[in-house]
Amino acid sequence: MKSLHMIFLLGAMLTSGQALAHEDEPSHGGRLVDAGNYHVELVISGARADVYISDGAGKALPARGFKGTALLVANGKPLRIVLEPADQKLSGTSDTPLPPDAKGVVRLITPDGKTAQGQFK
Repeated sequence: MKSLHMIFLLGAMLTSGQALAHEDEPSHGGRLVDAGNYHVELVISGARADVYISDGAGKALPARGFKGTALLVANGKPLRIVLEPADQKLSGTSDTPLPPDAKGVVRLITPDGKTAQGQFK
């Protein structure tokens, strides 16, 4: 009976390890969150905010057809950054430099007109 319990425990440990190995990770050095059926990765560099979009399985999606807005807080001040398609990402610039770990929300308008939102804490 003990061997059956050990087999069950070993199987559970292996399964949980596989689940951890398949979790999505940022591809561009930013922070990754869920936004509805999408994943969004926010990468901040100086005053620029870039957002990379992937589907629920983590496959990168072209930014063409998406629109967005980043509502972030920098130095205690709320900032609204309009995001437009630029290559394989949405990109926008703030009037002031942004901290790399800025808190806030990225709102997307998808090519089919639906909205999605990801929150960065």
